[in-house]
Amino acid sequence: MKMKKYIKQNIYKWHKVIGLITIIPVIFWTLSGLMHPFMAHWFKPTLPKDKLEITVVDTSKINFSLQEVLKANQIHRFLNFRIIEFQDKSYYQVKTVDKSIRYFDTSNSKELVNGDKLYATYLAQYYLADVSAKPEKITLQNSFSQDYKYINRLLPVWKLSFDKNDGTDLFIETTSGRLATFNNQNRKNFLLIFDLFHNWSFLDAISNNQIRIVVMMICLSIIILSALSGVIIYGFMWGKFKKNTSNNKSILKKYHRQIGIATAFVTLTFAASGAYHASKKWNPDRETGLKHEPIIKAEHLKKDFLKLNLRWERLSNIAIVVLKKDTLYQVVYNKTEDEPQEILYFNAKAGKEVVNADVEYAKYLVKKFTTNLQQEDIILPDCCLKTDEDNSLFEAKLLNTKTLYSFSRDYGFVFKRLPVVQLDYDTPDQDTYFIDTQFSTLASHVTNDNRTEGYSFAIFHKFLFMDWAGKNIRDLTMLISALGVLIVSLFGLAIFTKK
Repeated sequence: MKMKKYIKQNIYKWHKVIGLITIIPVIFWTLSGLMHPFMAHWFKPTLPKDKLEITVVDTSKINFSLQEVLKANQIHRFLNFRIIEFQDKSYYQVKTVDKSIRYFDTSNSKELVNGDKLYATYLAQYYLADVSAKPEKITLQNSFSQDYKYINRLLPVWKLSFDKNDGTDLFIETTSGRLATFNNQNRKNFLLIFDLFHNWSFLDAISNNQIRIVVMMICLSIIILSALSGVIIYGFMWGKFKKNTSNNKSILKKYHRQIGIATAFVTLTFAASGAYHASKKWNPDRETGLKHEPIIKAEHLKKDFLKLNLRWERLSNIAIVVLKKDTLYQVVYNKTEDEPQEILYFNAKAGKEVVNADVEYAKYLVKKFTTNLQQEDIILPDCCLKTDEDNSLFEAKLLNTKTLYSFSRDYGFVFKRLPVVQLDYDTPDQDTYFIDTQFSTLASHVTNDNRTEGYSFAIFHKFLFMDWAGKNIRDLTMLISALGVLIVSLFGLAIFTKK
Protein backbone atom coordinates (compact mmCIF):
# COMPACT_ATOMS: atom_id res chain seq x y z
CA MET A 1 0.00 0.00 0.00
CA LYS A 2 2.86 2.36 0.85
CA MET A 3 4.38 1.74 -2.59
CA LYS A 4 1.06 2.43 -4.30
CA LYS A 5 0.68 5.66 -2.34
CA TYR A 6 4.26 6.65 -3.14
CA ILE A 7 3.67 6.10 -6.86
CA LYS A 8 0.46 8.17 -6.77
CA GLN A 9 2.25 11.00 -5.01
CA ASN A 10 5.19 11.10 -7.42
CA ILE A 11 3.90 9.95 -10.80
CA TYR A 12 2.95 13.47 -11.91
CA LYS A 13 6.44 14.73 -11.11
CA TRP A 14 8.02 11.75 -12.90
CA HIS A 15 5.85 12.38 -15.95
CA LYS A 16 7.08 15.96 -16.17
CA VAL A 17 10.74 15.02 -15.72
CA ILE A 18 10.83 12.20 -18.27
CA GLY A 19 8.75 14.28 -20.67
CA LEU A 20 11.35 17.04 -20.52
CA ILE A 21 14.18 14.55 -21.02
CA THR A 22 12.72 13.34 -24.30
CA ILE A 23 11.36 16.58 -25.72
CA ILE A 24 14.34 17.06 -28.07
CA PRO A 25 14.34 13.43 -29.36
CA VAL A 26 10.56 13.63 -29.91
CA ILE A 27 10.94 16.86 -31.90
CA PHE A 28 13.75 15.31 -33.96
CA TRP A 29 11.83 12.12 -34.73
CA THR A 30 8.41 13.63 -35.40
CA LEU A 31 9.59 16.48 -37.62
CA SER A 32 11.87 14.23 -39.70
CA GLY A 33 9.12 11.59 -39.76
CA LEU A 34 6.65 14.18 -41.05
CA MET A 35 8.99 14.88 -43.96
CA HIS A 36 9.20 11.26 -45.07
CA PRO A 37 5.75 10.82 -46.71
CA PHE A 38 6.14 14.15 -48.50
CA MET A 39 9.49 13.19 -50.01
CA ALA A 40 8.70 9.50 -50.51
CA HIS A 41 5.36 9.95 -52.28
CA TRP A 42 3.91 13.41 -52.82
CA PHE A 43 7.09 15.26 -53.83
CA LYS A 44 9.10 12.30 -55.08
CA PRO A 45 11.31 13.23 -58.06
CA THR A 46 10.86 11.24 -61.25
CA LEU A 47 12.89 10.42 -64.33
CA PRO A 48 11.60 9.99 -67.89
CA LYS A 49 12.58 6.30 -67.64
CA ASP A 50 13.22 4.14 -64.59
CA LYS A 51 13.73 0.71 -66.16
CA LEU A 52 15.97 -0.52 -68.94
CA GLU A 53 14.01 -1.88 -71.86
CA ILE A 54 14.80 -5.56 -72.36
CA THR A 55 16.00 -6.40 -75.87
CA VAL A 56 17.01 -9.64 -77.53
CA VAL A 57 20.60 -10.44 -78.49
CA ASP A 58 21.28 -9.44 -82.11
CA THR A 59 23.41 -12.31 -83.44
CA SER A 60 23.96 -10.49 -86.74
CA LYS A 61 26.40 -8.19 -84.91
CA ILE A 62 28.43 -11.09 -83.49
CA ASN A 63 31.35 -12.01 -85.76
CA PHE A 64 33.62 -13.41 -83.06
CA SER A 65 32.78 -16.06 -80.47
CA LEU A 66 33.47 -15.49 -76.79
CA GLN A 67 36.35 -17.98 -76.93
CA GLU A 68 37.95 -16.11 -79.82
CA VAL A 69 37.65 -12.76 -78.04
CA LEU A 70 39.13 -14.13 -74.82
CA LYS A 71 42.04 -15.69 -76.70
CA ALA A 72 42.69 -12.55 -78.76
CA ASN A 73 42.89 -10.46 -75.60
CA GLN A 74 44.86 -13.08 -73.62
CA ILE A 75 42.18 -13.63 -70.99
CA HIS A 76 42.57 -17.15 -69.65
CA ARG A 77 40.47 -16.79 -66.49
CA PHE A 78 37.47 -14.58 -65.73
CA LEU A 79 34.40 -14.39 -63.48
CA ASN A 80 31.53 -13.97 -65.93
CA PHE A 81 30.29 -12.34 -69.10
CA ARG A 82 27.13 -11.16 -70.82
CA ILE A 83 26.24 -9.44 -74.08
CA ILE A 84 25.17 -5.80 -74.01
CA GLU A 85 24.35 -3.29 -76.71
CA PHE A 86 24.84 0.46 -76.78
CA GLN A 87 25.67 3.12 -79.34
CA ASP A 88 24.47 0.72 -82.05
CA LYS A 89 27.20 -1.80 -81.26
CA SER A 90 27.24 -5.13 -79.47
CA TYR A 91 29.84 -5.94 -76.79
CA TYR A 92 30.95 -8.82 -74.64
CA GLN A 93 30.89 -7.42 -71.10
CA VAL A 94 33.52 -9.48 -69.28
CA LYS A 95 34.10 -9.38 -65.52
CA THR A 96 37.74 -10.26 -64.91
CA VAL A 97 39.29 -11.94 -61.86
CA ASP A 98 40.24 -8.53 -60.41
CA LYS A 99 36.50 -7.61 -60.67
CA SER A 100 37.03 -4.94 -63.30
CA ILE A 101 34.48 -4.78 -66.14
CA ARG A 102 35.88 -4.84 -69.69
CA TYR A 103 34.09 -4.48 -73.03
CA PHE A 104 34.98 -6.16 -76.31
CA ASP A 105 33.33 -5.39 -79.64
CA THR A 106 31.62 -8.55 -80.90
CA SER A 107 32.25 -7.51 -84.52
CA ASN A 108 36.06 -7.19 -84.31
CA SER A 109 37.10 -8.45 -80.81
CA LYS A 110 38.75 -5.10 -79.96
CA GLU A 111 38.49 -3.70 -76.44
CA LEU A 112 36.55 -0.51 -75.76
CA VAL A 113 38.76 1.79 -73.68
CA ASN A 114 37.02 3.03 -70.50
CA GLY A 115 34.08 0.89 -71.55
CA ASP A 116 32.40 0.68 -68.15
CA LYS A 117 32.37 4.46 -67.73
CA LEU A 118 31.03 4.91 -71.25
CA TYR A 119 28.30 2.32 -70.68
CA ALA A 120 27.34 3.92 -67.34
CA THR A 121 27.10 7.30 -69.09
CA TYR A 122 24.99 5.79 -71.87
CA LEU A 123 22.61 4.27 -69.29
CA ALA A 124 22.37 7.58 -67.41
CA GLN A 125 21.47 9.39 -70.63
CA TYR A 126 18.91 6.66 -71.35
CA TYR A 127 17.20 7.12 -67.97
CA LEU A 128 17.30 10.91 -68.34
CA ALA A 129 16.03 10.59 -71.94
CA ASP A 130 18.70 13.11 -72.90
CA VAL A 131 21.58 11.91 -75.09
CA SER A 132 23.21 15.34 -74.83
CA ALA A 133 23.48 15.21 -71.03
CA LYS A 134 27.10 15.04 -69.87
CA PRO A 135 27.99 14.10 -66.29
CA GLU A 136 30.05 16.70 -64.46
CA LYS A 137 31.52 13.95 -62.29
CA ILE A 138 31.55 10.16 -62.44
CA THR A 139 32.93 7.91 -59.71
CA LEU A 140 32.80 4.21 -58.90
CA GLN A 141 31.19 3.57 -55.52
CA ASN A 142 32.06 0.34 -53.70
CA SER A 143 30.31 1.08 -50.41
CA PHE A 144 27.14 2.70 -49.12
CA SER A 145 27.19 6.36 -48.14
CA GLN A 146 25.06 9.19 -46.82
CA ASP A 147 23.41 9.77 -50.21
CA TYR A 148 23.45 6.10 -51.27
CA LYS A 149 21.96 4.11 -48.43
CA TYR A 150 22.05 0.39 -47.72
CA ILE A 151 18.36 0.20 -48.68
CA ASN A 152 19.47 0.52 -52.32
CA ARG A 153 21.24 -2.85 -51.98
CA LEU A 154 23.26 -2.82 -55.24
CA LEU A 155 27.07 -2.55 -55.22
CA PRO A 156 29.33 -1.55 -56.84
CA VAL A 157 27.62 1.29 -58.72
CA TRP A 158 28.69 4.26 -60.78
CA LYS A 159 27.64 7.64 -59.40
CA LEU A 160 27.03 10.16 -62.18
CA SER A 161 26.40 13.78 -61.22
CA PHE A 162 24.59 16.13 -63.61
CA ASP A 163 24.66 19.81 -62.62
CA LYS A 164 22.29 20.86 -65.42
CA ASN A 165 19.48 18.55 -64.29
CA ASP A 166 18.64 20.04 -60.89
CA GLY A 167 21.86 18.60 -59.46
CA THR A 168 20.71 15.05 -60.16
CA ASP A 169 22.91 12.11 -59.19
CA LEU A 170 22.24 8.72 -60.78
CA PHE A 171 23.56 5.47 -59.31
CA ILE A 172 23.90 2.74 -61.93
CA GLU A 173 24.95 -0.91 -61.77
CA THR A 174 26.45 -1.71 -65.17
CA THR A 175 26.54 -5.51 -64.78
CA SER A 176 22.73 -5.53 -64.87
CA GLY A 177 22.00 -2.11 -66.38
CA ARG A 178 19.86 -1.28 -63.34
CA LEU A 179 19.19 2.22 -62.07
CA ALA A 180 19.83 1.68 -58.35
CA THR A 181 18.47 5.10 -57.33
CA PHE A 182 18.75 8.79 -58.12
CA ASN A 183 18.70 12.01 -56.10
CA ASN A 184 18.02 15.59 -57.06
CA GLN A 185 19.09 18.45 -54.79
CA ASN A 186 15.85 18.45 -52.77
CA ARG A 187 16.12 14.73 -52.14
CA LYS A 188 19.78 15.07 -51.13
CA ASN A 189 18.76 17.68 -48.55
CA PHE A 190 15.97 15.43 -47.29
CA LEU A 191 18.30 12.43 -46.98
CA LEU A 192 20.76 14.53 -44.98
CA ILE A 193 18.07 15.84 -42.62
CA PHE A 194 16.43 12.43 -42.21
CA ASP A 195 19.79 10.78 -41.57
CA LEU A 196 20.74 13.35 -38.95
CA PHE A 197 17.46 13.68 -37.08
CA HIS A 198 15.72 10.33 -37.58
CA ASN A 199 18.63 7.90 -37.76
CA TRP A 200 20.90 10.05 -35.58
CA SER A 201 23.90 9.58 -37.84
CA PHE A 202 25.68 12.39 -35.98
CA LEU A 203 26.27 9.86 -33.18
CA ASP A 204 28.06 7.59 -35.64
CA ALA A 205 30.36 10.47 -36.49
CA ILE A 206 31.43 10.96 -32.85
CA SER A 207 31.14 7.37 -31.58
CA ASN A 208 30.02 4.15 -33.28
CA ASN A 209 26.91 2.25 -34.35
CA GLN A 210 26.46 0.40 -31.04
CA ILE A 211 26.54 3.60 -28.97
CA ARG A 212 24.08 5.23 -31.36
CA ILE A 213 21.63 2.34 -30.94
CA VAL A 214 22.01 2.30 -27.14
CA VAL A 215 21.29 6.04 -26.90
CA MET A 216 18.28 5.70 -29.20
CA MET A 217 16.93 2.72 -27.23
CA ILE A 218 17.25 4.63 -23.94
CA CYS A 219 15.39 7.64 -25.36
CA LEU A 220 12.67 5.45 -26.88
CA SER A 221 12.25 3.58 -23.58
CA ILE A 222 11.82 6.88 -21.74
CA ILE A 223 9.25 8.01 -24.33
CA ILE A 224 7.30 4.80 -23.70
CA LEU A 225 7.39 5.47 -19.95
CA SER A 226 6.28 9.06 -20.54
CA ALA A 227 3.32 7.91 -22.64
CA LEU A 228 2.32 5.24 -20.10
CA SER A 229 2.56 7.65 -17.17
CA GLY A 230 0.50 10.19 -19.13
CA VAL A 231 -2.21 7.59 -19.75
CA ILE A 232 -2.29 6.74 -16.03
CA ILE A 233 -2.43 10.37 -14.92
CA TYR A 234 -4.81 11.79 -17.51
CA GLY A 235 -6.82 8.64 -18.11
CA PHE A 236 -7.18 6.88 -14.77
CA MET A 237 -6.14 9.39 -12.08
CA TRP A 238 -7.26 12.69 -13.59
CA GLY A 239 -9.97 13.20 -10.99
CA LYS A 240 -7.38 13.32 -8.22
CA PHE A 241 -5.01 15.68 -10.04
CA LYS A 242 -7.84 17.88 -11.31
CA LYS A 243 -9.01 18.57 -7.75
CA ASN A 244 -5.50 19.43 -6.60
CA THR A 245 -4.74 21.70 -9.55
CA SER A 246 -5.44 25.38 -8.95
CA ASN A 247 -5.32 26.36 -12.63
CA ASN A 248 -7.48 23.56 -13.96
CA LYS A 249 -9.01 25.78 -16.62
CA SER A 250 -5.70 26.15 -18.48
CA ILE A 251 -6.19 25.74 -22.23
CA LEU A 252 -2.72 24.19 -22.55
CA LYS A 253 -3.45 21.59 -19.87
CA LYS A 254 -6.85 20.83 -21.35
CA TYR A 255 -5.54 20.11 -24.84
CA HIS A 256 -2.35 18.49 -23.59
CA ARG A 257 -4.54 15.98 -21.79
CA GLN A 258 -7.06 15.45 -24.60
CA ILE A 259 -4.55 15.17 -27.46
CA GLY A 260 -2.23 13.11 -25.26
CA ILE A 261 -4.95 10.54 -24.59
CA ALA A 262 -5.89 10.51 -28.29
CA THR A 263 -2.28 9.93 -29.42
CA ALA A 264 -1.14 7.67 -26.56
CA PHE A 265 -1.52 4.50 -28.58
CA VAL A 266 0.39 5.76 -31.63
CA THR A 267 3.10 7.20 -29.36
CA LEU A 268 3.57 3.77 -27.83
CA THR A 269 3.51 2.00 -31.19
CA PHE A 270 5.87 4.50 -32.85
CA ALA A 271 8.35 4.20 -29.98
CA ALA A 272 8.09 0.44 -29.44
CA SER A 273 8.34 -0.49 -33.14
CA GLY A 274 11.16 2.02 -33.58
CA ALA A 275 13.07 0.51 -30.66
CA TYR A 276 12.54 -3.01 -32.00
CA HIS A 277 13.71 -1.90 -35.44
CA ALA A 278 16.78 -0.14 -34.03
CA SER A 279 17.77 -3.20 -32.01
CA LYS A 280 18.03 -5.21 -35.24
CA LYS A 281 20.64 -2.77 -36.55
CA TRP A 282 23.12 -3.78 -33.83
CA ASN A 283 24.84 -6.22 -36.16
CA PRO A 284 24.96 -5.06 -39.80
CA ASP A 285 23.47 -7.42 -42.38
CA ARG A 286 26.37 -9.29 -43.97
CA GLU A 287 24.23 -11.61 -46.07
CA THR A 288 22.05 -9.63 -48.45
CA GLY A 289 23.85 -8.93 -51.70
CA LEU A 290 26.45 -11.68 -51.37
CA LYS A 291 27.61 -13.06 -54.71
CA HIS A 292 29.09 -16.38 -55.71
CA GLU A 293 31.73 -15.70 -58.35
CA PRO A 294 34.00 -18.69 -58.94
CA ILE A 295 36.82 -18.27 -61.42
CA ILE A 296 35.95 -19.58 -64.91
CA LYS A 297 38.74 -21.01 -67.02
CA ALA A 298 38.43 -20.24 -70.71
CA GLU A 299 39.61 -23.74 -71.56
CA HIS A 300 36.45 -25.18 -69.98
CA LEU A 301 34.26 -23.50 -72.62
CA LYS A 302 34.42 -26.26 -75.20
CA LYS A 303 31.08 -25.44 -76.81
CA ASP A 304 30.50 -22.11 -78.57
CA PHE A 305 27.20 -20.72 -77.28
CA LEU A 306 26.43 -19.44 -80.79
CA LYS A 307 26.14 -23.06 -81.89
CA LEU A 308 23.67 -24.03 -79.19
CA ASN A 309 20.10 -24.85 -80.15
CA LEU A 310 18.58 -21.69 -78.63
CA ARG A 311 15.46 -19.62 -79.24
CA TRP A 312 17.34 -16.51 -80.31
CA GLU A 313 14.16 -14.52 -80.91
CA ARG A 314 13.58 -14.55 -77.11
CA LEU A 315 17.14 -14.59 -75.78
CA SER A 316 17.93 -11.44 -73.79
CA ASN A 317 20.98 -12.49 -71.80
CA ILE A 318 23.57 -15.22 -71.57
CA ALA A 319 26.12 -15.80 -68.82
CA ILE A 320 28.16 -18.58 -67.20
CA VAL A 321 27.64 -20.34 -63.85
CA VAL A 322 29.31 -23.21 -62.07
CA LEU A 323 26.96 -25.82 -60.63
CA LYS A 324 28.98 -28.21 -58.49
CA LYS A 325 31.72 -29.26 -60.93
CA ASP A 326 29.92 -28.37 -64.15
CA THR A 327 30.38 -25.15 -66.11
CA LEU A 328 27.05 -24.12 -67.64
CA TYR A 329 25.79 -21.45 -70.00
CA GLN A 330 22.89 -19.63 -68.32
CA VAL A 331 20.36 -18.47 -70.91
CA VAL A 332 17.60 -15.95 -70.14
CA TYR A 333 14.50 -15.89 -72.33
CA ASN A 334 12.25 -12.81 -72.41
CA LYS A 335 8.70 -12.83 -71.14
CA THR A 336 6.05 -12.94 -73.87
CA GLU A 337 2.27 -12.72 -73.86
CA ASP A 338 2.06 -16.50 -73.63
CA GLU A 339 5.22 -17.44 -71.71
CA PRO A 340 6.90 -16.16 -68.51
CA GLN A 341 10.56 -15.23 -68.34
CA GLU A 342 12.66 -18.41 -68.34
CA ILE A 343 16.21 -19.20 -67.22
CA LEU A 344 17.69 -22.30 -68.85
CA TYR A 345 21.08 -23.97 -68.53
CA PHE A 346 23.29 -25.71 -71.10
CA ASN A 347 26.46 -27.66 -70.45
CA ALA A 348 29.47 -25.68 -71.73
CA LYS A 349 31.28 -28.85 -72.77
CA ALA A 350 28.57 -30.95 -74.42
CA GLY A 351 26.07 -28.23 -75.23
CA LYS A 352 23.13 -30.22 -73.83
CA GLU A 353 20.37 -28.62 -71.77
CA VAL A 354 20.34 -29.39 -68.04
CA VAL A 355 16.70 -29.86 -67.03
CA ASN A 356 15.26 -28.04 -63.96
CA ALA A 357 18.66 -26.54 -63.27
CA ASP A 358 17.47 -23.13 -62.03
CA VAL A 359 16.07 -24.51 -58.77
CA GLU A 360 19.07 -26.82 -58.39
CA TYR A 361 21.40 -23.86 -58.87
CA ALA A 362 19.44 -21.84 -56.28
CA LYS A 363 19.77 -24.72 -53.78
CA TYR A 364 23.47 -24.95 -54.57
CA LEU A 365 23.92 -21.21 -53.94
CA VAL A 366 22.13 -21.44 -50.58
CA LYS A 367 24.66 -24.09 -49.55
CA LYS A 368 27.52 -21.90 -50.70
CA PHE A 369 26.22 -18.85 -48.83
CA THR A 370 25.40 -20.68 -45.58
CA THR A 371 28.41 -22.98 -45.24
CA ASN A 372 31.09 -20.36 -45.60
CA LEU A 373 32.39 -17.55 -43.49
CA GLN A 374 31.42 -14.31 -45.23
CA GLN A 375 33.66 -11.28 -45.11
CA GLU A 376 31.91 -8.13 -46.27
CA ASP A 377 30.51 -8.93 -49.75
CA ILE A 378 33.20 -11.45 -50.68
CA ILE A 379 32.81 -15.21 -50.89
CA LEU A 380 35.80 -17.29 -49.87
CA PRO A 381 37.45 -19.12 -52.78
CA ASP A 382 36.48 -22.72 -53.43
CA CYS A 383 39.74 -23.95 -51.87
CA CYS A 384 38.62 -22.70 -48.47
CA LEU A 385 35.00 -23.87 -48.39
CA LYS A 386 33.63 -26.00 -45.62
CA THR A 387 31.79 -29.17 -46.50
CA ASP A 388 28.02 -29.13 -46.65
CA GLU A 389 27.89 -31.52 -43.67
CA ASP A 390 29.27 -28.74 -41.46
CA ASN A 391 25.98 -26.83 -41.72
CA SER A 392 22.90 -28.00 -39.80
CA LEU A 393 20.57 -26.16 -42.21
CA PHE A 394 20.87 -29.00 -44.68
CA GLU A 395 19.71 -31.56 -42.19
CA ALA A 396 16.37 -29.79 -42.58
CA LYS A 397 13.83 -30.62 -45.23
CA LEU A 398 13.27 -28.26 -48.14
CA LEU A 399 9.55 -27.58 -47.87
CA ASN A 400 8.87 -25.46 -50.90
CA THR A 401 10.49 -23.82 -53.92
CA LYS A 402 8.97 -21.31 -56.30
CA THR A 403 10.04 -18.53 -58.61
CA LEU A 404 8.81 -15.03 -57.74
CA TYR A 405 8.20 -12.61 -60.59
CA SER A 406 6.72 -9.94 -58.28
CA PHE A 407 7.32 -8.83 -54.70
CA SER A 408 5.53 -10.52 -51.82
CA ARG A 409 4.87 -10.10 -48.09
CA ASP A 410 8.18 -11.70 -47.10
CA TYR A 411 10.11 -10.34 -50.08
CA GLY A 412 9.32 -6.64 -50.35
CA PHE A 413 10.28 -4.12 -53.03
CA VAL A 414 13.24 -2.93 -50.92
CA PHE A 415 15.17 -6.01 -52.02
CA LYS A 416 15.19 -4.77 -55.63
CA ARG A 417 15.90 -8.02 -57.46
CA LEU A 418 13.41 -9.98 -59.59
CA PRO A 419 12.89 -12.72 -60.51
CA VAL A 420 14.17 -14.73 -57.54
CA VAL A 421 13.85 -18.34 -56.45
CA GLN A 422 12.27 -18.74 -53.01
CA LEU A 423 13.38 -21.72 -50.92
CA ASP A 424 11.56 -22.51 -47.64
CA TYR A 425 13.33 -24.81 -45.16
CA ASP A 426 11.83 -26.79 -42.28
CA THR A 427 13.97 -25.25 -39.52
CA PRO A 428 13.03 -23.93 -36.05
CA ASP A 429 13.38 -20.38 -37.41
CA GLN A 430 11.59 -21.22 -40.68
CA ASP A 431 14.50 -20.00 -42.81
CA THR A 432 13.55 -18.73 -46.24
CA TYR A 433 16.14 -17.81 -48.86
CA PHE A 434 15.55 -15.68 -51.94
CA ILE A 435 18.16 -16.30 -54.62
CA ASP A 436 18.75 -14.21 -57.73
CA THR A 437 20.12 -17.00 -59.89
CA GLN A 438 20.68 -14.70 -62.89
CA PHE A 439 23.35 -12.82 -60.93
CA SER A 440 24.28 -15.59 -58.45
CA THR A 441 23.27 -13.35 -55.56
CA LEU A 442 21.61 -13.81 -52.18
CA ALA A 443 18.72 -11.35 -52.51
CA SER A 444 17.36 -11.92 -49.00
CA HIS A 445 17.33 -14.34 -46.06
CA VAL A 446 14.26 -14.24 -43.81
CA THR A 447 13.62 -15.96 -40.46
CA ASN A 448 10.74 -15.79 -37.98
CA ASP A 449 12.59 -13.07 -36.08
CA ASN A 450 12.97 -10.99 -39.25
CA ARG A 451 9.30 -11.51 -40.10
CA THR A 452 8.15 -10.38 -36.66
CA GLU A 453 10.30 -7.26 -36.73
CA GLY A 454 9.35 -6.50 -40.33
CA TYR A 455 5.62 -6.79 -39.64
CA SER A 456 5.98 -4.72 -36.47
CA PHE A 457 7.76 -1.90 -38.29
CA ALA A 458 5.47 -2.04 -41.32
CA ILE A 459 2.24 -2.06 -39.31
CA PHE A 460 3.02 0.19 -36.35
CA HIS A 461 5.65 2.55 -37.80
CA LYS A 462 4.64 2.83 -41.45
CA PHE A 463 0.90 2.27 -40.91
CA LEU A 464 0.64 -0.42 -43.58
CA PHE A 465 -2.55 -1.59 -41.86
CA MET A 466 -4.10 1.42 -43.63
CA ASP A 467 -3.15 0.22 -47.11
CA TRP A 468 -6.77 -0.73 -47.73
CA ALA A 469 -7.59 3.02 -47.83
CA GLY A 470 -4.86 3.82 -50.34
CA LYS A 471 -1.37 5.22 -50.01
CA ASN A 472 -2.45 8.86 -49.69
CA ILE A 473 -4.93 8.21 -46.86
CA ARG A 474 -2.41 5.96 -45.13
CA ASP A 475 0.30 8.61 -45.23
CA LEU A 476 -2.14 11.35 -44.18
CA THR A 477 -3.14 9.26 -41.14
CA MET A 478 0.52 8.79 -40.26
CA LEU A 479 1.17 12.52 -40.65
CA ILE A 480 -1.72 13.46 -38.35
CA SER A 481 -0.56 10.93 -35.76
CA ALA A 482 3.04 12.17 -35.77
CA LEU A 483 1.83 15.79 -35.67
CA GLY A 484 -0.36 14.94 -32.66
CA VAL A 485 2.63 13.46 -30.81
CA LEU A 486 4.65 16.61 -31.58
CA ILE A 487 1.86 18.95 -30.40
CA VAL A 488 1.41 17.03 -27.13
CA SER A 489 5.13 17.30 -26.42
CA LEU A 490 5.24 21.03 -27.25
CA PHE A 491 2.16 21.70 -25.08
CA GLY A 492 3.83 19.84 -22.21
CA LEU A 493 6.95 21.95 -22.64
CA ALA A 494 4.85 25.13 -22.73
CA ILE A 495 3.08 24.17 -19.48
CA PHE A 496 6.43 23.62 -17.79
CA THR A 497 8.00 26.88 -19.03
CA LYS A 498 4.85 28.84 -18.07
CA LYS A 499 5.22 27.68 -14.49
